[in-house]
Amino acid sequence: MSKAFRFWGLVPAWALMLLTLIVPILIVAAVSVAERGAYGGFTWGFDLTSYRQILFTEGWTDELEFDPAYLIIIGRTLAYAAGATLISLLLALPVSYFISLQSARMKLILVYLVTLPFWVSMIVRVYAWLIILGNDGLAERAFRLFGGWDVPGFLFTPGAMLTGMVYSYIPLMILPVYASVEKLDPALIEASHDLYGSRWTAMRRVILPLASPGLMAGSILVFVPCLGTVLEPMLLGGGKQLMMGTLIQNQFGGARNWPFGSAIAMLLLAMVIGVLILNARRALARQTEVAP
Repeated sequence: MSKAFRFWGLVPAWALMLLTLIVPILIVAAVSVAERGAYGGFTWGFDLTSYRQILFTEGWTDELEFDPAYLIIIGRTLAYAAGATLISLLLALPVSYFISLQSARMKLILVYLVTLPFWVSMIVRVYAWLIILGNDGLAERAFRLFGGWDVPGFLFTPGAMLTGMVYSYIPLMILPVYASVEKLDPALIEASHDLYGSRWTAMRRVILPLASPGLMAGSILVFVPCLGTVLEPMLLGGGKQLMMGTLIQNQFGGARNWPFGSAIAMLLLAMVIGVLILNARRALARQTEVAP
């Protein structure tokens, strides 16, 4: 294959990435430093007020006062994303290990079932949880039937938000973890038991280290979309817990403050890039330690 063919063969992919990824990001970055219009929207210019608004607000005499409101939203977003990632990780590891122990035919069926929710729209899946967690819903009826007591509504609570986030993104955790666990040599686990290692020791000293690439990849695949999630806070959380995704939507919608919405979007992008850079540096350090 000639060098010219390799170059020109990649031009369509480069052009697609340029038009659908790079150019939109540059537009959002330019709008984030524009001036807010008198009636919404923006006017082209260079103004860092939108970024300053994240940390400060103007007082009655136009002096800047520190306002932690948006920092609280950012911290809440990180906390929920980390919580959903951790819960997904704890659930995905035993599920992935169970799938890896099945026959080849059963593995295909179970992996298909894991990916099946992606065949349904995200909005439909989240609305289904409204029926399950709503007043007199399936969850409340199950508690009455098997527990014999009434429970407060599950909907519009932090637990409902976490449930929706975990349900929406846990397949993105199971698939890479399964890909790592499925490659494990059973002889290594048997050797750990032969050396009088308990199941917990085999999990901690054999399975987890060898499956760490899949665990890290799955964590990133879940954590990143959870940072910008919108449907779960709005529908399952009732809008009570404002997160970065809903904040951006509000600024481009009802508030009509496009520069500030773009500034929050760029901050969210910076957070995602920071997570990816940390993971890349960790992987590079790991390869350097392994290399002779």
